[in-house]
Amino acid sequence: MWRDAVLVAGKDLRIEARSRVALSQVAPFGLIALVLFAFALGPDRSIMIKGAPGLFWVAVLFCTVLAVQRSVSVESADGARDGLRLSGLDPAGLFLGKSCAIAAQLIVLEVVLGAGVVVLYGARVAVPWLVVVSCLLGTVGLATTGTLYGALSSGLRVRETLLPFLLLPIVTPVLLAGTRIWQAALAGGTPADASPWLRLLVVFDAVYVAMGVVVFGPIQESA
Repeated sequence: MWRDAVLVAGKDLRIEARSRVALSQVAPFGLIALVLFAFALGPDRSIMIKGAPGLFWVAVLFCTVLAVQRSVSVESADGARDGLRLSGLDPAGLFLGKSCAIAAQLIVLEVVLGAGVVVLYGARVAVPWLVVVSCLLGTVGLATTGTLYGALSSGLRVRETLLPFLLLPIVTPVLLAGTRIWQAALAGGTPADASPWLRLLVVFDAVYVAMGVVVFGPIQESA
């Protein structure tokens, strides 16, 4: 399973490295979203700082949808999905590999968007490790759910519009927990202030990693 996961993740990351879609299209889209949020909030810097945690995670969710759609579209071209099914690779390895590839792209995007929040909104992080932990845990949840629901919608002609409809409500706990942890980090809160939300992210990640390992194979066959 782990060998297959490394093979699939390496394949997806090589495709992304050659196309550079995440850096040339998805990251600018996220930054444009942050700029539009700043225009909507007005010139009051205090309002922007207060809304920065939530706006960061909303931009990350939008970028997640684009990254997952890109991953699905790559597998849809030239019968690549059928080739993977016939390759004999472990379905759990396929799921973990594709999730790791999406997670790696999201981490890069989150670094870019985090820098955008600091520059555009003037946010100052008092407890940096809370931000790092929340981004890592949130990335795992977004990547696993995105891979799972991307596979679920991959066989449909309306997958481009169906995927956001399926994915965004499911990842609401990531948005909520990530925002609360960022608020604690900006305010200089203690780990105890963020611990309930960190536990929520850990449980969410564990549930969807286990679910993906178990059901990805049947979903892929039915799609």
